Amino acid sequence: MFDWGILPSDTFNVPVIIVGNISTGGTGKTPHTEYLIEMLYNKYNVAVLSRGYKRNTKGYIEAKPQSNVSDIGDEPFQLYKKYKDNIILSVDEKRKRGIKNLLKSYPGIDVILLDDGFQHRYVKPALNILLTDYRNLFTEDFILPTGNLREFRSSAKRADLIIVSKTPDIFSPIDKDILLNKLKKFKTKPILFSYIDYGELQPVNSKCKNNKISKIKSIVLLTGIANPSSLEEHLKKISDELYMLKYPDHHRYTKKDIDQIVAFYEDIFSGDKAIVTTEKDLMRLKEPAYMDALAEIPLYYIPIKIKFHEKGEKKLEQAVMRLFNEKK
Repeated sequence: MFDWGILPSDTFNVPVIIVGNISTGGTGKTPHTEYLIEMLYNKYNVAVLSRGYKRNTKGYIEAKPQSNVSDIGDEPFQLYKKYKDNIILSVDEKRKRGIKNLLKSYPGIDVILLDDGFQHRYVKPALNILLTDYRNLFTEDFILPTGNLREFRSSAKRADLIIVSKTPDIFSPIDKDILLNKLKKFKTKPILFSYIDYGELQPVNSKCKNNKISKIKSIVLLTGIANPSSLEEHLKKISDELYMLKYPDHHRYTKKDIDQIVAFYEDIFSGDKAIVTTEKDLMRLKEPAYMDALAEIPLYYIPIKIKFHEKGEKKLEQAVMRLFNEKK
């Protein structure tokens, strides 16, 4: 009905940039949103609007210093904790309403980033960025429940720019050509290739002796994200033994989970061991009772940043900055 003009898509007087996908998750929307925040916040007043998936609230809520994961969701909470001095962040399951509330409360906003908004077609973005996972291209997938697509592959034509995420950090021209051939139906727009740059382990509690991954023999990777395969590959390169504790995406940890995690860790026969988790999972683990239960275990999280192959960062910046030039 949107395609036929029966249902309207609204535009706004500030650029709206959507970072989304057509699969059920795991493409790296939040770290790419972080990339855009860091690109923009020194020059512009940036607002971020998210759905706030699996929060215990409804409607429009602006993130405040007293906000927590239950109020706004784990990914928005992560963004707020990291950039609270640089951005305005709100959540609303109805994105059009959320944008209107943001602009009413903050008329000085220059740009709004929609984290995971590709399906919210009541909003017509100035730039529509579609992510697809290198290991699970949407071109090879099928509609739910057969596959993991939220909508038909043809919907990718709405994108202004496609980013193939989670590519290897060493990316051969042959791999690139294979991907471009698979995406050739949608080659009327730029196709960029990004990868994850893993940082040094960051200590969470006092049991962490250092932040050098190479000095930890046995790592227990604790994740509740959609697709941890690239992180697994990274940690296998820098540890002798890798053990997995996988939970569903956005999993809300319970005291029972924590007790099982502690028991799993204690059963590992190694004197040099630690638990490593993601920054997103850490947001859900920071309940005081959970931190107390994990206090005797070296617990780290691993920060990540997005980088691009073949000067993709310049192409992305050009696409974004064009929006502000057009506004002038």
